[in-house]
Amino acid sequence: MPVIRQLAPTLGAFTLAAGALILGAGSAHATPTATPSAPAAVSASCSQSYLPLPDPVCQPGAYNPDVTQSTIGSTICVSGWTSTVRPPTSYTNPLKVQQIAAYGYSDTSTADYEEDHLVPLELGGAPRDPKNLWPEPRYNTGGKTAGNKDTVENKLKVAVCNGQVPLDAARAAIAADWTTALAAVGLN
Repeated sequence: MPVIRQLAPTLGAFTLAAGALILGAGSAHATPTATPSAPAAVSASCSQSYLPLPDPVCQPGAYNPDVTQSTIGSTICVSGWTSTVRPPTSYTNPLKVQQIAAYGYSDTSTADYEEDHLVPLELGGAPRDPKNLWPEPRYNTGGKTAGNKDTVENKLKVAVCNGQVPLDAARAAIAADWTTALAAVGLN
């Protein structure tokens, strides 16, 4: 019995740590949390060295499970559909503040960042998953801007809805590097 009493605190700590690892683990398709919290939303320091892309460790992208190749006709290809899933600013603004800090941006004015979906809503990106949302500087290094990314997103959506590009190919290309996504799927 003395051995069990000595091991009980260690086993309890191990069980809590294992549970935390299991809860913290997830896939790009994980169900998003209801509200962002500092430890859950951003668990690590994020690097600016990937700009104009997000740090892939912090924001690898995530998909909305309701959007598939077979559902695009009733989801992303319907005019106005993204407004039905877009998270409110009451959700994205606090997340933006947390993520600006995690990226260590010297400019902390939230107006200078777009809380952007790496995999855009118009391609079935997860609306509320912090793995898919990041504080994209409105004016990035090398002349790349949030507006440039929006143009790429729109072209990819049109190509997906016209049957020129499969949904999964468009998602993978934009998640990997939005600056080369059009070329990656064979669009100019």
